[in-house]
Amino acid sequence: MIEIDGSYKEGGGQILRMSVALSSLTKKPVRVFNIRAKRPNPGLRKQHMTAIEIVSKLCGARVKGVSLGSKEIEFYPGEIKGGDYFFDIGTAGSITLVLQACILPSLFAEKETRLKIKGGTDVKWSPPWDYFQNVFLSLLKKMGCDVEAYLNLRGYYPVGGGEVEAIIKPCKKLKPIKFDEEIEGIEGIINIANLPYNIAERIKKSAEVELKKHGFSADIMIEETEAECSGVGFVMWTKEKIIGADCLGERGKKSEDIGREVSQKLIEEIKSGTDVDERAVDQLLPYFALMDEEISFKCIKLSKHAETEMWLMKKFLNVDFEIKKNELYEIKVKRI
Repeated sequence: MIEIDGSYKEGGGQILRMSVALSSLTKKPVRVFNIRAKRPNPGLRKQHMTAIEIVSKLCGARVKGVSLGSKEIEFYPGEIKGGDYFFDIGTAGSITLVLQACILPSLFAEKETRLKIKGGTDVKWSPPWDYFQNVFLSLLKKMGCDVEAYLNLRGYYPVGGGEVEAIIKPCKKLKPIKFDEEIEGIEGIINIANLPYNIAERIKKSAEVELKKHGFSADIMIEETEAECSGVGFVMWTKEKIIGADCLGERGKKSEDIGREVSQKLIEEIKSGTDVDERAVDQLLPYFALMDEEISFKCIKLSKHAETEMWLMKKFLNVDFEIKKNELYEIKVKRI
């Protein structure tokens, strides 16, 4: 059994989610202890329990220790079957983080996986829905993955109540991404619910002014939507070569600052010549590690999430990472 200390590095829920995903893929049982030990509310929360439950259903796993606040679990995987499931996180817990744990094993299931999940779609400390759909899933598509995702309802903190559907078809082989594409435009979505519409207009204007200063323009749409509580968020991404940036609104944060922040993030990533934006690195590393071919890429920053991911994958897979730091981080992912 593989033993994983959940307090390593950033010590958050990512270690737990990816441990069960990698366990299901490799058929290696895993024990995760000190779960979320560095968080103010350590142990399992609802979104972590949902991720474990879905992955266990997908692969017929036997699981011990899954209860609210639990700091230790054991996961004994079976064969990855796929199937059709509905889950309600029951809070504003992040649907996109739950899906990160589910998509990876689902791509190697015996049959198609169909998931409907209720919870938070645009919440703090997680990829917002528009980033997940237009950046992460678009990058998976370049790797030969067939994943369809649909937003039925937005869900913001603190109520949640969002709903999404995902259809994941089995993938025979992951293809390496070619990072030599050019950027062919910028798109964006401002989502807003139960708030004055002019907030979104001010975000858009601020973003456009900041982009123009640096010689860029973008096609930004405003999506006024319904939700169980108020919320606003902004995501922008580039086309062809895919890089993204995002920001959620919060009490006390000016609309103009949201637009400016997302624009500045994206401009910094574009001008650096990066291959993968900072947020996408840890999300993509498991897919790179499962490829038969060696893959190299550049990024502007290596987050603690990414460092944790590398450490974790070495526990399950015959993989190594070569890291060089010049103006950018240069990372080589290779099977050993």
